[in-house]
Amino acid sequence: MQDAQIATLILEIKRLSAAVERIAGPAPAQNDMASADCFVWSPAQRYLQPVTKPNRVDISLIRGVDHVRDILLDNTLRFARGLPANNVLLWGARGMGKSSLVKAVQLKAKTETGIPVKLVEVHREDISTLPALMDILRAASSPIIVFCDDLSFDNDDTSYKSLKAVLDGGIEGRPDNVILYATSNRRHLLPRDMMENERATAINPSEAIEEKVSLSDRFGLWLGFHKCSQSDYLEMIDSYVEHFKLPLERSEVHAQALEWSVTRGSRSGRVAWQFIQDLAGKLGRPLTSE
Repeated sequence: MQDAQIATLILEIKRLSAAVERIAGPAPAQNDMASADCFVWSPAQRYLQPVTKPNRVDISLIRGVDHVRDILLDNTLRFARGLPANNVLLWGARGMGKSSLVKAVQLKAKTETGIPVKLVEVHREDISTLPALMDILRAASSPIIVFCDDLSFDNDDTSYKSLKAVLDGGIEGRPDNVILYATSNRRHLLPRDMMENERATAINPSEAIEEKVSLSDRFGLWLGFHKCSQSDYLEMIDSYVEHFKLPLERSEVHAQALEWSVTRGSRSGRVAWQFIQDLAGKLGRPLTSE
């Protein structure tokens, strides 16, 4: 009888222990910044998910944006070496290589300096968790680029306040080993109708929109990306053909590339890359530079 009571007591203790663990939630994740060069922030687990094979292209293949490319690379190299550098907003025409450039300069900075520069991507919907991410990154020994792709804010969205605090306004500010790079199709990150609505409904219209417009101002560098010309588009095509050693005459490739851009109704780095993927597939050639 005593053994049965002990067994029942043990089962009850195990049941209570399991219930407590469920209430407490999962144990904090163990983040290892040495496990990879690139990570994706998972706020629910406070975990930096390593990305072993980042999706990126060589910086030499990003054409038509030479001026902003050089500015961003110089800013990143200074940051990697521990010198003063600015947070950067890359804004403008879609498909012109904004996000590709961020990933490319991170690798270029690591290669040129020999310093293990890390890249941490934060999804748009997780912007409000930036303060928690900063707490984790503050203890890291490596320089870290926090990257948010396609950043923008809609009506009644207050998560931009977390970004403002990290960029400049918080009592701690961003850690010295962290810099923020963001891409957006909007220069001011906010839709025009949202700003006009603020003007129409506020007692003091200029003050009402000041808080929201000042978000963009907190990025020290604004790098604009504009629609490319036909010559820029064909230069992108030529660089891909040369890099991947595709066996076609330039005139033939140009004719097909221009027809492709007409069917898409635009010219951009993204359209050029999509054409090259289609061309390589038709030729039965893998997209490898080896």
